Amino acid sequence: MGTKREPPRLVFGPVPSRRLGYSLGVDALPFKTCDLDCVYCQLGGTTLKTLERKPYVKSGVVLKELAAALKGGRGIDCVTFSGSGEPTLNTELGAMIRGAKKLTAVPVVVITNGTLLWDKGVVADLMAADAVLPSLDAVTEGVFEELNRPARGLPLSKVIEGLVGFRQVYPGKIWLEVMIVKGFNDSPAHLRRLKERIGRIRPDRVDINSPVRPSDEAGVSPVPEARLAEIQAFLGPGARLVGPSKTTVRPAGGTRPGPADPGAEVFETISRRPVTAADVCRSFGLHRAEAAKLLAGFVAAGSAEAVRRSGKTYYRRRR
Repeated sequence: MGTKREPPRLVFGPVPSRRLGYSLGVDALPFKTCDLDCVYCQLGGTTLKTLERKPYVKSGVVLKELAAALKGGRGIDCVTFSGSGEPTLNTELGAMIRGAKKLTAVPVVVITNGTLLWDKGVVADLMAADAVLPSLDAVTEGVFEELNRPARGLPLSKVIEGLVGFRQVYPGKIWLEVMIVKGFNDSPAHLRRLKERIGRIRPDRVDINSPVRPSDEAGVSPVPEARLAEIQAFLGPGARLVGPSKTTVRPAGGTRPGPADPGAEVFETISRRPVTAADVCRSFGLHRAEAAKLLAGFVAAGSAEAVRRSGKTYYRRRR
């Protein structure tokens, strides 16, 4: 008789984020449940592409695990709902956000692809968050279909109007992320339209990114830094480039004792995003040799793979 398999953890990290410092991640969905299938996604192709909102993961289960993680004593800068899919698809996201704010004084953030902000239920769920970080990569239907590959029944016009309407009612911070992918959405004509749409949305900040972590799609390349700097200047003073993580071993939240089970926690992290050995050291307070040993063990066991991208070696769960 086989050994009972443990369910995947819903809380992972903390991970060093280029925008948020040390972020304790919360996954509100089964792996790769999303309404988009972006070509640059570091998690690979979407396995369940849907617009259906339902309680994919119960809030009580998430909050119990989050409470245990927060007792670990490792300093964090924020709690982030993101993980391995689109968190706003979960109808219990609002309860999770409100519950998280009762458990910790650090900001509670939601990273979303921004496609469902036209839905009144989604807007109500997000109102308790301290910050919402939506995305907008495409401003023409053709680029939207080619780059983001949405679920059937999700027109781009509805997405943009949802972003505009959300800014009118949401009192917290909105940081809009734009992922610039070479050959997809970096043309002057597309960027001119993007600037106009951003002017309508009025985010507090625009974060310009490019896919430096590996994806499973051929032909997905980051835009050179010099070109990104030109795009930043074109989009105006509210735009900033998302650079390498500047987090250190001791972040602003306090001390960082090592995890009780570093192997399990590191694997949960690489299951959700490709990371370097340096990322693992910063996230978990591990010595470089210990991090390298763990990652090499995952690769040798066939559960992870090492991928070279942008001059760095990233480790991710084997597809």
